[in-house]
Amino acid sequence: MSNASQQRVRVLTGNEACAEGALAAGMRFYAGYPITPSSEIAEVLAEQLPRYGGVFIQMEDEIASMGAIIGASLAGSKSMTATSGPGFSLMQENIGYAAMAEVP
Repeated sequence: MSNASQQRVRVLTGNEACAEGALAAGMRFYAGYPITPSSEIAEVLAEQLPRYGGVFIQMEDEIASMGAIIGASLAGSKSMTATSGPGFSLMQENIGYAAMAEVP
């Protein structure tokens, strides 16, 4: 039997793969507002982050999500959020701040 036939294949959605990739890269803080099309990312991370010693916070809106990940990043945690197109528009002020302050 060849090695190729013994390999296990996982089929993921793009959002699931994004969440799994972030965990594999060391992301340990997620703050987000549940909104389509990013809700699956939050679902996966809400379940998985505690297993990795990470923190998942559901925020009241997209603006607060961006503020929380800026704070976590400044404190030394690899952090992320996920959102929609209109949600990204709401984050612009904090995105500008993060760039200006050179937040990692």
